[in-house]
Amino acid sequence: MAGSKTKKTIEITSELKKLAEEQIKKQQKETKYDLRDFTIDYIVSQFNEGLFFIPEYQREFIWLDQHRINFIESILLGLPIPMMFVADLEDGRLEIVDGAQRIQTLEQFTNDDLVLKELKLLPALNGFKYSDLPTAQQRKFATKALRLIVLEDSTSLGRRQEIFNRINTGAVKAKPSEVRRGSYESPLMKLVIKCSKDKQFEKLCPMSSALENRREREELVLRFFAYSDRYKQFRHDVQKFLDKYIEDNKSSIDVKAKEQEFKTMLQFVSRYFSSGFAKTPSAKSTPRVRFEAISVGVNLALRNDPNLIPGPMSWLESPEFFSHVTTHASNSRPKLTGRVEFVRDHLLGK
Repeated sequence: MAGSKTKKTIEITSELKKLAEEQIKKQQKETKYDLRDFTIDYIVSQFNEGLFFIPEYQREFIWLDQHRINFIESILLGLPIPMMFVADLEDGRLEIVDGAQRIQTLEQFTNDDLVLKELKLLPALNGFKYSDLPTAQQRKFATKALRLIVLEDSTSLGRRQEIFNRINTGAVKAKPSEVRRGSYESPLMKLVIKCSKDKQFEKLCPMSSALENRREREELVLRFFAYSDRYKQFRHDVQKFLDKYIEDNKSSIDVKAKEQEFKTMLQFVSRYFSSGFAKTPSAKSTPRVRFEAISVGVNLALRNDPNLIPGPMSWLESPEFFSHVTTHASNSRPKLTGRVEFVRDHLLGK
């Protein structure tokens, strides 16, 4: 049929099959593990002692109370618990690859720092702490064995991070900024993390503790760098765009220059934007699109004129600026280009 498209198929030759077999065997050798059963009291005690530890690339503890309570109720009911992943390191410690939130929940509950409530199947336990359980149930809880997949110490950091990445993209668990932190070990990501902790940035860019714990600051910093360098190349998928920027700049980024650019931008915003990146001086949150418009727009203007002294800033209260920093269709290239160039051009007096 005229105009129809046919998909190009790959001929699976014996050579391709041989190559596939070699790749599979090579990758399988990268991951060796065994299964071990540990009781809850042992896991908790050894977590407190430092045998089990949470690596830097893992997330902060962010389970809501009810999520933690549901997990405890599942254990009390004797329901199957998904296996956790740990890595056996050369120093004898066990790095928690997946399961940090479950282990921290167990530690909180057994230390009486978690009160049960709104239980679905065990409502008689509402208001109970661990020490309120009947003695027999405390013993059964403490001696219940959980199964862990233990990766051998030959498993590389990159492979452990890859496992973390795959587990946390298999379901709605981690935000892209959290997964990205565990997936990319590079000077750029170290810089992003460093800049996200800048005190002036924290002051100018208010946000809730919940968002901070979900690495929102790192997300904003990465967007600043990526959009400053490549906003004209952006299409629509933000996360693919950011991931490619990281991949392309793994080893070719001038860390000192980038850090200075970020700090210079912050100093400019502090001097000329009375509310920082937020809508008002008393605001408790910072919309992403507003942060992008101001931070990237300022940076583009300073690249054009490093000694820039802007004129009146009344345009910040204009309906036009407001339309640029609303969230509708915010992840389209025209919208992104419009908001950052609007700020750039007004600062430059165009």
